Amino acid sequence: MGEGKRAPAIAGLLVATCLVAANMRPTITAVGPLLGQIGDETSLSPTLLGLLGAVPLLMWALVSPVAHELSRRFGMSRAVTWSLVVLAVGTVVRSIPGPTASLWIGTIIIGAALAIVNVLMPAAIKRDFPARVPAMMAVYTALLGGVGAIASGVAVPVSHLELPGGEAGWRFALLVIGLALLPFAIGAWGWATRGAPHAAGSGRHRGRTGIWSDPVAWVVAAYMGFQASTFYMLLTWLASISVSTGRSAVVAGFDVMIYQIFSLAGSLIVPFVLRGRVERFVPALIPTLGIVGVLGLMAAPGAIVFWVVLIGLSSGASLGMTLTLMAQRARDHDASAALSGMGQSVGYVLAALGPVLFGWVHAAVGGWVAPLVLVLVVMIGQLATGVLAGRDRFVLERR
Repeated sequence: MGEGKRAPAIAGLLVATCLVAANMRPTITAVGPLLGQIGDETSLSPTLLGLLGAVPLLMWALVSPVAHELSRRFGMSRAVTWSLVVLAVGTVVRSIPGPTASLWIGTIIIGAALAIVNVLMPAAIKRDFPARVPAMMAVYTALLGGVGAIASGVAVPVSHLELPGGEAGWRFALLVIGLALLPFAIGAWGWATRGAPHAAGSGRHRGRTGIWSDPVAWVVAAYMGFQASTFYMLLTWLASISVSTGRSAVVAGFDVMIYQIFSLAGSLIVPFVLRGRVERFVPALIPTLGIVGVLGLMAAPGAIVFWVVLIGLSSGASLGMTLTLMAQRARDHDASAALSGMGQSVGYVLAALGPVLFGWVHAAVGGWVAPLVLVLVVMIGQLATGVLAGRDRFVLERR
């Protein structure tokens, strides 16, 4: 692009990237607070309601490997644009009144669309902001988590709004929250990337076929899996742990909110510590903060708020570090897309298994010490892979 257009073009890409990030979680995070209403209206069992919450994670694991191929065939920007359109379609389908089939079909469509955008956005950031990858990834991650948390908070109040036909209900809440910013993201992204190429070069086919046998890719995928598993285990079970210490359900909810708020703060810290000689050790140092928090939670559960702050900072920084690694460990955005697809596919399989294993250990052994030991083991695994991930290595290169 010409020099005269450079600043406006970059500003447009920045706004578009932020709007895409803001739409990455509301369609998912708004569901949890409304599960009670959904169950009352649809008569779905608690098991099926739990499965409804797991569908997006399973779709992310299944569809993520396809994202790189879509990027190669149609171009990264076009793939993101049409995935956002599909996300809008899924949001509408999910809220169609009538049989529960629309609820399940819409959720599947939403999960598939988000899987594509999840994979391609780290690569797009590497392409569009090559000199500012850590900073842009921090902004992207913070918006992803922050707007998702807001969606969780407003879901129930929106469902209780009085409309001419009566109370709004959960379908209306999911529709409004899911579509509130989505049209702006579609328009901004389509406009900002209108000059981007529509297909990748034919010489990059190697990224799709070789990524699953690349050792650096597996290190990043393992790091992704460990951090995602930790996040979803704690997001699912932290309130129950809090209640077991004698806190009320309302206060336990605030503990989960604190966890998410400090996760957001942790994601913003990453670019400030990725500097100088210490940069190599940051992926391994981040989970140590979480390890301290989990040990503290086991030893002194009465101080749960303090430990939640440490764990939240570690979780947010871990996600930001993971997305940064998906850009940093690739020479170009095509290889980054391949790495992101492979890493997120592996990562979300582990993320879906984590809460189930945590609950199984809790049911089998009783108490919270044994399942928290499981969290510790996962965090230690993240630390170990972080040592390897911090090395200056790149995927799809001979070593």
